[in-house]
Amino acid sequence: MLRLGLTGGIGSGKSTVAKILVDLGATLVDSDGISRQTTESGGAAIALIAAQFGSGVINADGSMNRDAMRQRVFADSHAKQQLEAIIHPLVSSEAAKQADAAQKSGCTLLVFDIPLLVESARWRKQLDSVLVVDCQVATQISRVVQRSGWTHAMVEKVIANQASRNQRLAAADWVIYNDGLTLDELAGQVRQVLVRITL
Repeated sequence: MLRLGLTGGIGSGKSTVAKILVDLGATLVDSDGISRQTTESGGAAIALIAAQFGSGVINADGSMNRDAMRQRVFADSHAKQQLEAIIHPLVSSEAAKQADAAQKSGCTLLVFDIPLLVESARWRKQLDSVLVVDCQVATQISRVVQRSGWTHAMVEKVIANQASRNQRLAAADWVIYNDGLTLDELAGQVRQVLVRITL
């Protein structure tokens, strides 16, 4: 089983590439999706987050208030480390379970969708190769503003808290440049890379 790490900055199109890979037969472990599950109502991280940060970051429905927590971690790097110390082990544990199940099912290509792959050295040791979805920063900002309704300033803050383009590209075994591509063109790029990865 080939273990491929997939990463890219916010607004790069990484999630779209992940979907294309699944459509082409890959099995996906979505670390961001797992992370979101841990912070939903009843999620494994909620009690720990409430104990660490107080009830002000928990919504009435019992889920984590993402906007409040985002502002907190942007303003305080120690708070970011505390949150990661809660969530990352839970994500790693669930990702390992999903990877084990995929291997037992006979999966030949397992894709780990990891937004913070470059920022977290522990992931690299578990992967055979890394695919980076890349685009211009201006493209990232435009896409996220259109998709999420965030301000330019908010998107810029998120980008500043992620690895730089150069850092991601330095960690890449394969790169897809997703600037100005139609969905069909992007799918074509993914297919080309997939052929080369699985040779």
